[in-house]
Order: sequence, then structure tokens, then C-alpha cells
Amino acid sequence: MKPRLVLGFDFGSKRIGVAVGQELTATARELVTLNNRNGAPDWEAITGLIEQWQPDALVVGLPLNLDGTDHEVSRLARRFGNRLHGRYNLPVFHIDERLSSAEAEQQLAGKRQHDKGEVDRVAARLILESWLSEQQQNSLKTGQA
Repeated sequence: MKPRLVLGFDFGSKRIGVAVGQELTATARELVTLNNRNGAPDWEAITGLIEQWQPDALVVGLPLNLDGTDHEVSRLARRFGNRLHGRYNLPVFHIDERLSSAEAEQQLAGKRQHDKGEVDRVAARLILESWLSEQQQNSLKTGQA
């Protein structure tokens, strides 16, 4: 079984950070930040990324409150994931992304000046790395690594 290539998304109502990673190394890197058009994802840009990278799966960060309950954006992130699946017929996984943007801000602190788009890209990488790490741990538990 070949390692999967995965695209990760940090969904937001204004912007969507995107990262790419693969299961073998459980690492990811930032790609782009897509600006939503009138509150809707830029499907043309997403299609371009899907065609360019040809991922085996997609991961969407699910914003939850600190107590684990849904955040007001959770429903929108789930809807985005459902639409990704419907448009591209790829498996879509959701993962808890609590504090990913805060962690991204921390990683960028002290570095050169950065914008919100960079924070979104770093958050997408963190979300994807978290999911990849989880998959790697599950494989080790089941002896499939």
C-alpha cells in the first residue's frame, strides 16, 4: 500500500489556509492561502490544487470550543468538508483544530512581519501534521506501519 498524499485545510469564513503532507513521514508544508469570494470558497483555486497535487485524501480542521463543543464555525467547516467530498469524490477527514491558529501565531512570533494569510497556512500545516501523526500512531498500534 503506497503512502497517501493529503491536502489539509484551515477553513475560515474569509480565508482558507492549505497545506500538503504525506503519511510516510507524517510531515506537511504550507502551500497557499485562498481568499473566499463573497463568503464562498474559491472552488476554481481548490480544483487547481486538487489537479496539481492529486491527493488521496483531504483533511479539514474542525474548530471546536475549548470544552469540545461545536464552535459557530464548526457547521461551516463540516459543510465545506462535505462539499469537498461531493465535488472531488475523495475521502474527507475532520480533525479537532482547537488552538491551531494560536499555535501558528506563536510559531511566527519574533520572526519577520507576517500577515493573517501566513497564519492560516501555518495553521493548515499544524492541522495536517496533527492528523498525519494520529494516523501514524494508529498504524503503529495495529501493526500496519
